[in-house]
Amino acid sequence: MAEPAMSEFQILQRSDFQSLFDVLKNKQYRVVGPRYRRVPTAREGTGAIHLEEINGVEDLPEGWTDEQNGGVYRLKRQNDKALFAYSNPQHSTRNFFFQSSVKLSKGERSNGAFSIEEEERVKPRFAFIGVRSCDLYAVHVQDRVFLKGKYNKFEDSFYKTQREESFFVGVSCTRAGNTCFCASQKTGPEVNFNYDLALTELIRNGKHEFLVKIGSQKGQEVADLLPLKPVLEEDIDYSKRLTESCSKNMGRILNNEEIKELLYANYHNPRWKAVGDRCLACTNCTMVCPTCFCSTTEDFSSLDGAKAERWRKWDVCYTMGFSYLHGESIRTTNQGRYRHWLNHKLGTWWDQFEISGCVGCGRCITWCPVGIDITEEAKAIRDSDMRKTGEEHADVAWAKRRESA
Repeated sequence: MAEPAMSEFQILQRSDFQSLFDVLKNKQYRVVGPRYRRVPTAREGTGAIHLEEINGVEDLPEGWTDEQNGGVYRLKRQNDKALFAYSNPQHSTRNFFFQSSVKLSKGERSNGAFSIEEEERVKPRFAFIGVRSCDLYAVHVQDRVFLKGKYNKFEDSFYKTQREESFFVGVSCTRAGNTCFCASQKTGPEVNFNYDLALTELIRNGKHEFLVKIGSQKGQEVADLLPLKPVLEEDIDYSKRLTESCSKNMGRILNNEEIKELLYANYHNPRWKAVGDRCLACTNCTMVCPTCFCSTTEDFSSLDGAKAERWRKWDVCYTMGFSYLHGESIRTTNQGRYRHWLNHKLGTWWDQFEISGCVGCGRCITWCPVGIDITEEAKAIRDSDMRKTGEEHADVAWAKRRESA
């Protein structure tokens, strides 16, 4: 037997995995992880893997994997008892930090005056188990959007309250999903960023265990209470082979070379009409995206006008009302709305936050009813680049003339 390797890695046996839940709960965390939710009265395998509060290892999707493609999502059983053999749950941590519906304030009329009271911020302590590398990177992206710093002069207090006490147990991907392209986005598949503990599931030679890597002081404090065992060099080597194989077998690739400039120069590319004719404007892609952040506010009042509430709710750039200005919408077609979404996700996001709005999770491809593929659309724009024929978006040509003047 090889000698134990001297490194930050350790081993947690599958039989001891419940201890991770026990330690986190003892530290007053609300544990959130993947769970298989079956469609009631339907056959086994229907439904999806959801991210939700769970009690223990028995709630994890043991033995389940998924098949994903454009507009296709299916679950199926596999022979081993892997806990994390699926590609990605339907939703991400976004649903917990940037909630789809939040009451901002409430007001009440009393004695001729109307008093406004902000909604109390409840600070949960979430511990997320099984978060993929792309989703961990998505949290980093949304931090730039919602937290005060270089890219934001203001701070979203609701996001901060939900986010700041969180604990992340990431899981490196060892199986590439058909719609994944995190490798080309440099956001995965190995967890090496924004985590407290990182796991790689190892099943071989009758053994089922997890390679554990510590990423923070909080992670170290939890690891100190787990029944961890020394790691062998062969365990580390096997883990690297799994993630490298996953990276090489990604189902999609997105070429990011000067992609912002490409999109800016192709505002009038005929491809936008082709994809707009297919798009249903159903908003699925933004609902499952881990980085989208658009919202609107709605006011509600009682019939007698004595009470009122203000709510923030998710909004989507695919709806007609999203771009409503001065009596009309400025993006009236599916073509225009899809173009706006893709240009923002891959282009103007760089101007706002110096980072891409896409982490390569592939959810927008999987959950699009007509299978529109963001990587294919970006490639089609590149292949039909209007600059190759001397054509340019008028704004780009004007900017060049101004620079040369």
